[in-house]
Amino acid sequence: MYEGAIQDLIDELGRLPGVGPKSAQRIAFHILSADPADVNRLATSLRKVKELVRFCTTCFNVAESELCRVCRDTRRTNEVLCVVEEPKDVVAIERTGEFRGRYHVLGGAINPLEGIGPDNLRIRELLARLGTGEVRELILATDPNTEGEATATYLALMVKPMGIAVTRLASGLPVGGDLEYADEITLGRAFEGRRAV
Repeated sequence: MYEGAIQDLIDELGRLPGVGPKSAQRIAFHILSADPADVNRLATSLRKVKELVRFCTTCFNVAESELCRVCRDTRRTNEVLCVVEEPKDVVAIERTGEFRGRYHVLGGAINPLEGIGPDNLRIRELLARLGTGEVRELILATDPNTEGEATATYLALMVKPMGIAVTRLASGLPVGGDLEYADEITLGRAFEGRRAV
């Protein structure tokens, strides 16, 4: 539609996840009209993230050194390990302030339609961590969708013979939600996971 640099920018922005053609165009024109100092800060941040950020050698969370912030924290317990799909899931759990164990980031979920099998995830590394004997409970915190459920089921089958307690995050109704808008699966899980008051 446009020519030269602006179309190249729109095309590159459109390749980002969740950014459609109209959003890419809006962002491109915002950058075009933005103060040059703001654009330079954005460009510097993009370069820095590619130069400095890597994956933690223990849990595969994002880090700027060999170990991430969570793995460096000596106040955390090694007896409880929470398995998540992506680093952004670590952030979501950390925001609750409820979990004081360690993490393991798989790097995705089993998805045969996309060609992602167990060998494409960091499952071997997880089993090696579990083999040390320190972990007493493995919390499966994969997404509550078909791929996340398949991944959790696969991991549970692999880990249970090791004698480690395997738990799954409860799922159910969101706070502030209405029952009439809940889907059958969510409502069914809410019933399964009910607790005494």
